Amino acid sequence: MYWDKDIETMSRERLDALQLMKLKDSLQKASSSCYYKKLFEKTGFSPDHVMSLSDMGKIPFTTKDDLREHWPYGFLAVPKTELVRMHSSSGTTGRATVIFHTAADIDAWADIVARSMYSTGMRKHDVFQNMMTYGLFTGGLGFHYGAERLGALVIPAGAGNSRRQIRIMRDFETTIIHIIPSYALHLYSIFEESGVDPKTDTKLRIAFIGAEPHSVRTRDKIEALYGLKAFNSYGLSEMNGPGVAFECEAQAGMHIWEDHFFIEIIDPETMQPVPDGEEGELVMTTLMREGMPLLRYRTGDVTRIVAQPCSCGRSHKRIERIKGRTDDMMIIKGVNIFPVQVEKILMDIPGVGMNFLIILEREGYDDVMHIKVEVRRDLFTGNVKQLESLRRRIVEELKSDILITPKVELVEHDSLFRSEGKAVRVIDNRKE
Repeated sequence: MYWDKDIETMSRERLDALQLMKLKDSLQKASSSCYYKKLFEKTGFSPDHVMSLSDMGKIPFTTKDDLREHWPYGFLAVPKTELVRMHSSSGTTGRATVIFHTAADIDAWADIVARSMYSTGMRKHDVFQNMMTYGLFTGGLGFHYGAERLGALVIPAGAGNSRRQIRIMRDFETTIIHIIPSYALHLYSIFEESGVDPKTDTKLRIAFIGAEPHSVRTRDKIEALYGLKAFNSYGLSEMNGPGVAFECEAQAGMHIWEDHFFIEIIDPETMQPVPDGEEGELVMTTLMREGMPLLRYRTGDVTRIVAQPCSCGRSHKRIERIKGRTDDMMIIKGVNIFPVQVEKILMDIPGVGMNFLIILEREGYDDVMHIKVEVRRDLFTGNVKQLESLRRRIVEELKSDILITPKVELVEHDSLFRSEGKAVRVIDNRKE
């Protein structure tokens, strides 16, 4: 069901009680898997040790390496004959991980994606164009099933082929798209080349953007270019994929659907919980997964819990947009920097184009940050002094925020490599 007022607005006390009941059930299911059965025996943990949500710290953490080391079936909690679907992570930080689903898992996943879409204002009469990759990646099918569950007309356009995407939008009067933010910025340049204005020549009103960390400024730019509302979403294949957390119409943080997931924010160094509102690593536990339940999974994603109640009336906790990953944080001369910090600054500077690339080099004993920044087409062919002034402004504003003086190179519009998947923002040549 895509709108359940009782579930979405229930009191904290009732929600905590529901989570505890589901957690105990999930612990029992997990103990049927080869991995957790051995882990519980090794650590002396028993599901009976959890009497309240405050006992979460007694449960061992699960990591991506654990999933990789017990490839492929070590985490299964049901016979293989009960499985109907396998999905895989992108494997961008190492060997991919796989997640298995029963029919009930797929059904529950479709429900929360539909719930997420409904919370943004999507309705049955909408035409939904899904511009994500279909296949092992969860983004395509996750949104597809959710949109169908809501009752919308779904166009499974897939990724790439930009001119065809635009033609589909116009021919079939698409109202809602699902798109990676970096590709949304690139696609606008194709709109311009085609002489089509998405604000006046399409019926687009909503974009679902996610799959890669992005700044508020990037979202604002997408909204301004297309004349629509862009909603941030969060998902990871280990927890299902899309639909784990989603912005509502208030656009004030992403609601984690707590009847499906229990969340914690921990200090990645001490492994201890941090207070609400403090930044740390997101840890998640599945509460309804049958095929492959995961306990206290360390996502590697950096965020914080939004403490204030949401104006929409939903009581489920919210998280801020993902700042980055603990494993994509750059450490340069002792300073911790996330790519999204650089993006935020660049997107605020007039004249900067739609793409950038950070290249980290080691020159002698020093780490050096090179940043290639695309410039608007009209500026790149203009006054040399104007370009140099823009380059200096970029350097100064970056230095002021990240405390590192980068080497900035301005490059032509649309000259940097673009992926149909997550944007490649950093090349670290110091590791070679």
